[in-house]
Amino acid sequence: MTTVVTDNCDLCRFTDCVTVCPMVCFHGDDKMLYIDPVVCIDCGACLPVCPVRAIYEVKNLPPEQHEWIAINATRSAALPLVTDKAQPLPGALDRKKQLGF
Repeated sequence: MTTVVTDNCDLCRFTDCVTVCPMVCFHGDDKMLYIDPVVCIDCGACLPVCPVRAIYEVKNLPPEQHEWIAINATRSAALPLVTDKAQPLPGALDRKKQLGF
């Protein structure tokens, strides 16, 4: 099992999760973050710190979100590591409110 980032991260890119990851498995593009399933040890440290609840353990992933398993695997392999906390994207706080958090 692994942990995946879902579309709640899209256009937010809060990076609280990368600061608690013991394995350095987060990768990112200009819109969101992704988890490398090869490196992730499924410790769950990132789940409670995500302010938009974008991260799930695969076993708890809603069926309509299963596409994110493959998306995380593919995108993380092609993108640079994100290891430091950064400012969220412009509009991230509005998106957070829109998502109900």
